[in-house]
Amino acid sequence: MGIPTPTTPQGKEGLAALLAEPGRAVVALDFDGTLSPIVPDPDQARAHPGAVRALSGLAPRVRSVAVVTGRPPGVAVRHGGFAGVPGLEHLVVLGHYGAERWDAVTGEVHAPAVHPGVLTARAELPGFLDRIGAWQGTWLEDKGRAVAVHTRRTEDPDAALDLLKGPLGELAERHGLVLEPGRMVLELRPPGMDKGVALAEYLNEVGAGSVLYAGDDLGDLAAFGAVERLRAEGLPGLLVCSGALDEGGEPTVAELARRADLVVDGPGGVVALLEALADVLSI
Repeated sequence: MGIPTPTTPQGKEGLAALLAEPGRAVVALDFDGTLSPIVPDPDQARAHPGAVRALSGLAPRVRSVAVVTGRPPGVAVRHGGFAGVPGLEHLVVLGHYGAERWDAVTGEVHAPAVHPGVLTARAELPGFLDRIGAWQGTWLEDKGRAVAVHTRRTEDPDAALDLLKGPLGELAERHGLVLEPGRMVLELRPPGMDKGVALAEYLNEVGAGSVLYAGDDLGDLAAFGAVERLRAEGLPGLLVCSGALDEGGEPTVAELARRADLVVDGPGGVVALLEALADVLSI
């Protein structure tokens, strides 16, 4: 299978730069929905069966491979099966939107202290959700440096999400946090933590000559924005949407798909793209 053709001039330029100078290219990817299929319980999420093989085939041929995720980096490493894999000796996981970092070369996680607002919001949320009449099936996920409220187990996830946005936004503001919407989830986290900041800082750190970023959710819009800004400054970039289709045949996150240079069919499509890149670069 060949590399699919981007639909935009900027995407074609980004892909060409990656193929021309792979040793200066950074391949950065979200985890949930991009490398791992979305499942009802995030604790059960695991990388696509072909993801590790595809990454280990591509990583030695590019400047760097980074996983950029809202999850704690250790969780992404375990669920991805990334530790101790030949070819992934220099993989980096930027967890908690870059607040924590795991480097395969050392196997260590580097992290600052947890924002105090996260600690107080986490303690308050169970009673808060009960008082505002959150729908049955709403549940909390403790992410360590953030806390997420999921609605995908409710009878009507979108309606439940709409009910929660206002009250949770007020709660987040009261504790010095921001509210970040996602696919059937609302996350309370410290300001200044997003995938765009994490990605831009990492690209600058490694001296990237081009970047490919793949994501699937609203939380990836910040990374898309960072790549768009860097492209305007002269850094070639390719934006990929892991766009599984809904029952009506539309991408599940339409805004991300509209801004992407290339839309692939979910984690399986991402894996196929990584494999195709590795094949071309190995010639």
